[in-house]
Amino acid sequence: MKIVDLSVSIEEDLKDPLPFSIRYETHEEGADFGAKLVGVSPDDFPERKGLAGEFLTLTSHAGTHVDAPWHYWPTVEGKPSRTIDELPLEWFFSDGVVLDFTDKPPGYAVTVQDLKAELKRINYILKPYDIVIIRCDADKQRYNVKYSEIHVGVTAEATLWLTGQGIKVMGTDGWGWDIPLAVQAADYKKNPRDGVLWAAHYVGREKEYCQIEKLANLDQLPPYGFKVSVFPVKIKGASGGWTRAVAMLNT
Repeated sequence: MKIVDLSVSIEEDLKDPLPFSIRYETHEEGADFGAKLVGVSPDDFPERKGLAGEFLTLTSHAGTHVDAPWHYWPTVEGKPSRTIDELPLEWFFSDGVVLDFTDKPPGYAVTVQDLKAELKRINYILKPYDIVIIRCDADKQRYNVKYSEIHVGVTAEATLWLTGQGIKVMGTDGWGWDIPLAVQAADYKKNPRDGVLWAAHYVGREKEYCQIEKLANLDQLPPYGFKVSVFPVKIKGASGGWTRAVAMLNT
């Protein structure tokens, strides 16, 4: 079996408008901390070296992560929206399908017809609980200062269509599932109206589903014939959780 890493790293050099920080604790600092923790002297550790560690301040939507229904709206389908720790794990390990939209320009909004045409091109029929992934290769520019503005997005109608096929988890290698925020904002300011700002996210008011955002290395995958694992970190009451997303291919 071949395993392909589909995750971006959580790092301060990543050009992401969502703020986060990492403080790295050295082995020497770890000795000081460990000494206080267990009531001994730093000199009691070998060569005065303790255990290295990291302290992170970040949103649950940093790096490769899964959005929970609670992220989109307080309720869905007449019930309270579930948080990331409440979702069935079966959703997050399933057959993967990559839909290639690398021929589309940044800011393009994928339609229902686009989805159907790409599925026809790769000769694949969706089944419930497939994990559908949109490829636009935005991950290749994640150190670009405009990283959050260069991906292909998905329309609300196309998102709703996917949920109608029984899809519970869908993802993208872009910064977000919707078209870039800058494109949304420009459109809304020009003509303020409903259905522009976070339109695809707000599908979560009607149908329960999850998005994976900031995937990577989709160019290493075939269109289908592989498994995807995107188990989210279990954060109580959270609107999302980080995931070490991987694909598994039989060789």
